[in-house]
Amino acid sequence: MGIGATAGVAAVGGLALSAQASAGGTSSSSSSGSDSLGSLAFDPDAYTELTTTVTDAEGTEHPVTYRFWKAITYVARPVDEKYQSLNVSVPVKIDGTAVDASDAPILFANSVGGYMPSSVADATGVGGPAGGPMGGGAPGGPSAPTASPSPSASNATGDTNATGGALNTNQLLALAAGYVVVEPGARGRTLKNSAGEYYGVAPAAIVDLKAAVRYVRANKGRIPGDTDRIVSAGTSAGGALSSLLGASGDSPLYAPYLKEIGAADASDAIFATGAWCPITDLEHADGAYEWNWGANATSAGAVVDQSVSKELRARFAEYQAGLKLRGLGGFGTLNARNYDEYLVEQYLEPSATTHLAALSDSARATYLAANTFITWKNGRASFSWADFLTHVGARKKNVPAFDAFDLSSGENNEFGKGTTLARHFTAYGQKNDTTGLTGKRVDGDVPELLRLMNPMYHLVDKPNTARSKHWWIRLGTKDSDTSLTVSANIAAAAHGLGDDVNHVYYWDQGHGANTDPGDFIQWIAEVTGHKAERK
Repeated sequence: MGIGATAGVAAVGGLALSAQASAGGTSSSSSSGSDSLGSLAFDPDAYTELTTTVTDAEGTEHPVTYRFWKAITYVARPVDEKYQSLNVSVPVKIDGTAVDASDAPILFANSVGGYMPSSVADATGVGGPAGGPMGGGAPGGPSAPTASPSPSASNATGDTNATGGALNTNQLLALAAGYVVVEPGARGRTLKNSAGEYYGVAPAAIVDLKAAVRYVRANKGRIPGDTDRIVSAGTSAGGALSSLLGASGDSPLYAPYLKEIGAADASDAIFATGAWCPITDLEHADGAYEWNWGANATSAGAVVDQSVSKELRARFAEYQAGLKLRGLGGFGTLNARNYDEYLVEQYLEPSATTHLAALSDSARATYLAANTFITWKNGRASFSWADFLTHVGARKKNVPAFDAFDLSSGENNEFGKGTTLARHFTAYGQKNDTTGLTGKRVDGDVPELLRLMNPMYHLVDKPNTARSKHWWIRLGTKDSDTSLTVSANIAAAAHGLGDDVNHVYYWDQGHGANTDPGDFIQWIAEVTGHKAERK
């Protein structure tokens, strides 16, 4: 949702969040930044001053004057500058009062959806459109779109951008709260050059976002904001990447990829992580999906192949047992036999209770009359897992949901290589391939790519001491784009390492929901210890 003369309106917790922008003065001096950073030195004078009006979660309008740095290339050897660039927005006046954001938290908000390309090059202000072509647009000349739009188009909802990534709600509220906002672009899976080579497949997106973090941190003292208090945010695939940023800070696994594109010699660790409906842990996502939604019919009323579903559920049970994660709230070790009970007790019933308690007496009575599976007693909701699944209804995806036997999923494309559009990334998908592949093993480079793309590797397999220690995780209870266990496992893993975890499910919300953005902005202030500086 871009800001032109008048930007659009996004729903924020039942209220409207809008922004209207107008250009102010422009500073065009170009300081050379001639030091060890060379071309990666941030130019503090190369901004345009803009004015916008942000309506907060309580419905109050705030005029904000801010400085806007546009399309800064964040690597020395970019593959595609259109995507490997970032925008910076810094408030200088809020509600008519000058503010000092030099030590403010930095919201690092990606707009990636469906592991698709995300560009901020055409944005005209904070929260501007971030997207890319469905295919092509490459070094060496453009090419026609050929890759599957799934999961991007299928994941897009009224709560997301066109590719299923985040809207600009968090950015606008952060700016009005006095925070610095950095919006990075990143390469995505459909980008293809004139030679037919896909150059945005795994691990390009996470490498780019890490490089963008390094650019910000390398410019400490030049770029406004506290570079030691970077808070990432993302939705869907962008939520997965935000989780991965948080989990994998400074991991040496990414060093050769970062060196190849000329990333700054700096840390890529972040302070805190915000992730909405993360589509991640892909090598185990098919089993998790069937454990969760296997008995639910599709929107067409069809029941998926139950033999395949059963096999995948068995694989999930084995995986979950091996994690040895303990649930929050003293629940005990999580496994396939008790995870339904855990989800109901820890997340679903509290979510329903919060939703119902906020309704008027008459509205609550109407809702309960229409949803008789819920027992409402002493101000608390209770129900069974089976009734909850019936309440949600149709599953969003077929079986397998991610590593499709016919290589048709967006995730198959995410693991493409060279001129190969799509590949299997699980042994089960490879074994049951229907496209005529002769090999029965996944390609030799796939295991490394999976480690590079999965936050669970950095939280469980090889716990990373440089990870984020603060986690804000959100998911809608009706989001069948992924399993409810995926975000719960991330939360359990981080909590088990002693991290601060704030994990909530939004009742009756679907993919991409963000119904408490004002609380997220306040949470940033709390975990970073930030107090707004008014001049």
